[in-house]
Amino acid sequence: MVTDSGTPSGILSGSCPEVRIHYLRPPDRITVYRQCLVHDDGRVKITLARGLPFDPPLRIGGQVALERGSDAVWFTFPGAWHDIGRFYLADGTFTGLYANLITPCVFQPGGDWETTDLYLDLWIPAVSSSASTGSGTDGSEALQAIRPRLLDETELEEAESQGHLSRRLAALARAEAESLLRQASAGSWPPDVVHAWPRRRALQAIQAIEGDISSRD
Repeated sequence: MVTDSGTPSGILSGSCPEVRIHYLRPPDRITVYRQCLVHDDGRVKITLARGLPFDPPLRIGGQVALERGSDAVWFTFPGAWHDIGRFYLADGTFTGLYANLITPCVFQPGGDWETTDLYLDLWIPAVSSSASTGSGTDGSEALQAIRPRLLDETELEEAESQGHLSRRLAALARAEAESLLRQASAGSWPPDVVHAWPRRRALQAIQAIEGDISSRD
């Protein structure tokens, strides 16, 4: 799981639709993340977290994945046992794709979402051709050829042994991770929508929302 020392994340535009993600880290730590909802077609909800306060930076395998001022585009799939984030440095450089294994998100009225962290995560680092601020999709399609790295297996084992997570949920987390790894090997995961919505497109969506609101004033 990606955490930022417990500080609710994001610098939100005053006009974008806001969601508040109530994220339970068993046994009892809840953090509320505030993000902009930029797209919702019923199959996926896409949110943008801006100006993340990662200081010191988050490193994965020696690579800086997030730092102070980073943005992340998040993809939440109703009914799914994971979400996916596109990570960027403060200067807009794409660093990779990160999947949290979670309980299916519960969407409450008014923009409040609820989910529970299941400890395991998957990481696909950006390749040199995609780690850029260029136009288009940031080249993340190239990541289909990279096998995701499974993270935090020891944390899951400890949470299960200490009774912080039930055996049932731990088993579901492992099964989901195995399923995603198989899909990745077959070239069918991550889904195309993750490549189609880089940071630039999310920012453009916010600008369009703000322009539409301004035209009504």
